[in-house]
Amino acid sequence: MKGISIDERATELAHYIIDSKDTVRGTAKKFGISKSTVHKDVSERLLHINPTLAAEVRSILDENKAERHIRGGLATKLKYHQDKTEHVKKIPNI
Repeated sequence: MKGISIDERATELAHYIIDSKDTVRGTAKKFGISKSTVHKDVSERLLHINPTLAAEVRSILDENKAERHIRGGLATKLKYHQDKTEHVKKIPNI
């Protein structure tokens, strides 16, 4: 994202989040920047650049925030399922 202005970056991040419905964390990873930068760009800077776009992004971020407990539960379930599967593989045959 080097070589573009902060305004352009904020707009590009907003369009990506709207199109992909990705989280701040996922967007940060995709663009190689910090979560703090993504959040500041789309929550604060974008309000001054394009309020309509900022409102669209805000609705996506609010939706993601409301669903995060579900994602967390699924991640934990998957983790323990993988741990259990690996434990079974480690048990030697008698």
